Amino acid sequence: MKFKPRNVLAKFLIGALLVVNIGTFAFAEDKDITSQVVPKQYPAKYTPVYIKQIAPGYKSVGQDEIFYVALDMLKDTTGMFSRNAILGSNLSQKPVKIEFRDLSKISADYATFDALGWKRGKRLYIYINQKHRNAPAGAIAALLSHEALHQDEYNSLAEETYAWHMEAVVWDEILKLYPECNDESSSLVKRENTLKKLLEKGNYTNKYIKKSVMQNSGYKNLPSYSPGFEDL
Repeated sequence: MKFKPRNVLAKFLIGALLVVNIGTFAFAEDKDITSQVVPKQYPAKYTPVYIKQIAPGYKSVGQDEIFYVALDMLKDTTGMFSRNAILGSNLSQKPVKIEFRDLSKISADYATFDALGWKRGKRLYIYINQKHRNAPAGAIAALLSHEALHQDEYNSLAEETYAWHMEAVVWDEILKLYPECNDESSSLVKRENTLKKLLEKGNYTNKYIKKSVMQNSGYKNLPSYSPGFEDL
């Protein structure tokens, strides 16, 4: 029998193509499987596929996916007002930009702050301490419900009392909806649980939260009231 190199080469090429195609198919299958993996920070329903569906409604606030999840989680809570404010229903009539930042670079005074509401020109910002980048999305949601209430250059004891009380109520509601958010290895979760205890101690009124605000040295120079917050 004569040796036919062309046929052998053809068979080799066909076999190689089959291997490549099978490998590509296997890779596609693996990619599809991993697309359903939910990050530890998120409740189980927030799969990558689901986040892709909701992302268009939240992209105006920033680039970090966790903010989309956090804002979406506010829909079923008292924090719905704050969610809407961040999306544009605020005094600026523009979406609030949210970022993780090293707050010490803004001012050394802010180095230990968990978050900061900021106004630059006509644009509102919420800067969250970068140490909370890996915090549960539910804790980020509660924090955002607080910061979204600061919409101008004015602040007061009444405004802070209202904002802290809002944060505590929202966190309490989030834990009932998503108990898996209660990851106490997170310093932000520890903050939220401290607020929750004050809320429960005051029978869900702002009694002990207000007391805490009044005793906070960082607020000692604040006036009692600010526009929109005239009740203390």
